[in-house]
Amino acid sequence: MTTLDPTPASLPAALAEPTVPVRRGWIGLIFAANLGVWMAFFTPIQVLLPQQIELIAPGDKENMLAVVTGLGALAAVLANPLAGAFSDRTCLRVAGREFGRRHVWTAGGALLGAVALVLLAQQRTILGVALGWVAAQVCFNAMLASLTAAIPDRVPVAQRGGVSGWVGIPQALGLVLGAVLVTAVVTGNAAGYLAIAVAILLLSLPFALFTPDEPLPRTHRPVLRTRALLASMWISPRRHPDFAWAWITRFLVQLGNALGTLYLLYFLTDGVRHPDPEGGLLVLILLYTLGMMLTAVVAGRMSDRSGRRKIYVIASGLIMAVAALLLAVAPVWPMAIVAALLLGAGYGVYLSVDAALITQVLPRATDRAKDLGVINIANSAPQVLGPALSAPLVVYLGGYPTLYAVTAVVTLIGSALVVKIRSVP
Repeated sequence: MTTLDPTPASLPAALAEPTVPVRRGWIGLIFAANLGVWMAFFTPIQVLLPQQIELIAPGDKENMLAVVTGLGALAAVLANPLAGAFSDRTCLRVAGREFGRRHVWTAGGALLGAVALVLLAQQRTILGVALGWVAAQVCFNAMLASLTAAIPDRVPVAQRGGVSGWVGIPQALGLVLGAVLVTAVVTGNAAGYLAIAVAILLLSLPFALFTPDEPLPRTHRPVLRTRALLASMWISPRRHPDFAWAWITRFLVQLGNALGTLYLLYFLTDGVRHPDPEGGLLVLILLYTLGMMLTAVVAGRMSDRSGRRKIYVIASGLIMAVAALLLAVAPVWPMAIVAALLLGAGYGVYLSVDAALITQVLPRATDRAKDLGVINIANSAPQVLGPALSAPLVVYLGGYPTLYAVTAVVTLIGSALVVKIRSVP
């Protein structure tokens, strides 16, 4: 891949470090676009796919759901950095007009992803469901790659914590709104898929259509060679140690999150012995979302004002670890309520500040979306690894107290390792 290292004065707008603060309208539109993406990610996994697979294979629904979601997670791990790399290289000219390198991926991913959901709704075999979900994951991860890159592309460093807080909230809010949409507003599995397809178009396309997206001059486009592109997915920890530590921090914290949330329903049933585990789970999700919404933007703005990131990441890990330990030592319903609020509050702090920190350790402006795609592997991989680690902890190594104790330790170590990052205070 060609190395580009122009002086700051010669950088085109698409690659220059942004200095003009983004306005509320821009923040509102990217918030909506991210809400659409996360609704499309979570609603099928939480509601629609389990319903659909139960109708197709009622006697083996657990294993088949694991296969389908596992293939989807693998597609996400591969698609996100690849789509980001192609986005970094996009120079689009139609009828004499130049287009930016990001919005075509946002709009294209939304349109094709909506089609994939509509086709997925019609499937009557496990193979068809798996193929449909993989296609949807590829499209939505292309969207996510371009939307994630919009932060370093458009938002000045001094504003990134607050903006990242707003962008992070849809990760939790999308789960709640999507579940309400397909259970209370529309009825039927196929109608649920159609509702999510319409929602992602309505929420995502305005950002692509009505916000700026500077074109990348062809003279600054990295050369596209397959071997070099694949090799670029490996970012040397020796050459870019801060990026490597940021990846490890994100991976461990997200692994802790995956360990702590996977078996919540079973924990309420077998550990807490809640009389209505499904209803209890919904209450915990709502409290988690509330905690996250209360802290994400506030912590991000505080981090922006102080110019410090690492202390907030460490504090967030400590809060989440305390929440997990409460579940380990006191598996009762009142403590679960407190833990859900604490976990959401800690994760809100983490999500906003760590997202801003990561944009400050990206190796090169020419590869922002690809490098953020590599970071997103640290989000997706724990969703695959989490189930493999959780099951033996619960079944063979002490049950839920062990699971939540390990969750606390992993989360705390992950957040503490942020001190290894040298270039960001």
